Amino acid sequence: MKHIKSPVVDKVAEDTKTRGLVAEMLATIREGREDAVRDYAKKLDGWSGDFVLSPQKRDALVAQVPEQAKRDIEFAHRQITRFAAAQRASLSDFSIETEPGVMLGQKCVPVDCAGCYVPGGRYAHVASALMSVATAKAAGVPFVIAASPPRGDAIDPAVCYAMTLAGADVILEMGGVQAVASMAFGLFGTQPADILVGPGNAFVAEAKIQLFGGVGIDLFAGPTESAVIADETADPMTVAIDLLSQAEHGVNSPVWLFTTSSDLAETVNRILPQVAADWPTGDVAMVSWRDYGEIIVCEDNEQMAEVSDKYACEHLQVQTKDLEWWRDRLRNYGSLFLGEGSTVSHGDKCSGTNHILPTRQAARYTGGLNVMKFLKILTWQEIATDADPEMSEVGSRLSRLEGMDGHARACDWRLQKFSGKTAFDFEVSQQERYD
Repeated sequence: MKHIKSPVVDKVAEDTKTRGLVAEMLATIREGREDAVRDYAKKLDGWSGDFVLSPQKRDALVAQVPEQAKRDIEFAHRQITRFAAAQRASLSDFSIETEPGVMLGQKCVPVDCAGCYVPGGRYAHVASALMSVATAKAAGVPFVIAASPPRGDAIDPAVCYAMTLAGADVILEMGGVQAVASMAFGLFGTQPADILVGPGNAFVAEAKIQLFGGVGIDLFAGPTESAVIADETADPMTVAIDLLSQAEHGVNSPVWLFTTSSDLAETVNRILPQVAADWPTGDVAMVSWRDYGEIIVCEDNEQMAEVSDKYACEHLQVQTKDLEWWRDRLRNYGSLFLGEGSTVSHGDKCSGTNHILPTRQAARYTGGLNVMKFLKILTWQEIATDADPEMSEVGSRLSRLEGMDGHARACDWRLQKFSGKTAFDFEVSQQERYD
């Protein structure tokens, strides 16, 4: 294994300054509530208007969206909703009788309120509005708050339409830490969110981390990552374009190429800057490629798979022979894109799988945003009185084995009440059973 191109900058270091600023802001908003949010919005965003989008303004923004854009947003919404609905259908309530008279079960219950953050900095993140709000609604969340920073005198009209189409109950024209805090604390007449989801900058991500525990979050997110696995059959131009398309997310968005072909590696490394020079966002992509891009040449497919699983990247494309082998072999990624016909841009925008995905190797232990994130799997049990004695005997013994006498006595009481055994009788039967 060898590096054709190595990163110039190491993995993003923990930004203690960001952590401190976010902690200070959250403390101030927790104390000052709406007044503190207004101060931050004016100071940071130059915004002093209303925060809750009125129905009249919402209608006016939607009216600005061209019809073709609306049809495209509607197409993406159908794809995302269909996939999320299929995810929801894969989960079900059930009950099972594990022993005669012992019924156990589960219920899949959505949270009461979800807060969905939609970024609005360099780009208008229309698809992110669909990914978060539509998925929450498909899970059955009854109340969804969506927040996005204003661009000028309002949030982006297309983002507003996507939020509306997806079913947002309240839209906040607000961004940054103050938006995340407002949804978490239930400010401006909204109810407190039970879970916060959606991508954002370093301050938004840090706010979600610091609020976690008092509120749920989707995942710990960092800058966008993307990798391509390619063999000698891959088209170098396709690989270069796919790498650059993801590097345009930001100047700290790493992209990686894992390949068994030295020729492919050298060609991609040579043509990639030439391709970027023709793109309006090529300057951003090239900074990311320069500082974080990597090309690793591996000995065989198995080594490529091992490297890929170690990196556990957010988006993973496979442009090789035998796609089925890769689908079955790979284990650590946020979302997988198989074959030259599948690009990350499809998943980012409209194909239906969610684009809010784990970064920084979190794919080792979690997948991306899905309906399950909005659901609580609640368990229940009902033990009939004639089935209780055996359960109480075992429960009592295990409780005493752990030194928890109070737990044991709760079982002892039921044992005596439902079977007529005395505490002495139970001690004898207990000794007999272990003998």
